[in-house]
Amino acid sequence: MNIALSTTLKAGFDEAVERTRTALSAQGFGVLTEIDMQATLKAKLGEDMEEYLILGACNPPLAHRAVGVDRQIGLLLPCNVVVRRDPTAADTVIVEAMNPDIMVEVTGEPALNPVAAEAAAKLRAAIDSLAAN
Repeated sequence: MNIALSTTLKAGFDEAVERTRTALSAQGFGVLTEIDMQATLKAKLGEDMEEYLILGACNPPLAHRAVGVDRQIGLLLPCNVVVRRDPTAADTVIVEAMNPDIMVEVTGEPALNPVAAEAAAKLRAAIDSLAAN
């Protein structure tokens, strides 16, 4: 199983982030958290890396359904979406979303299948819409 749903964009980093936020919103996801890995690693370790942003995306109805099946599923929520500069191609930004099927695989809980399938369809639609633009 692939852990990510992904696409590549020929866009500026800030543009890619905004397009990703818009695509997620169109599928009912809000961004609850944001981690700037580039800034964090520079500040904490003095290490340089390419632009790399982790967006913690949540679709409340799907999260509610998942938690209703397994209260521990919160450990795997929200769905992480990464927007990162390709370190091998400066004009390319990679957008990756966690594959929700991982929730089912990790927990072994078949009742999570319909929630994961719907979340995957929505995340895939968001990612695919980025590639179409």
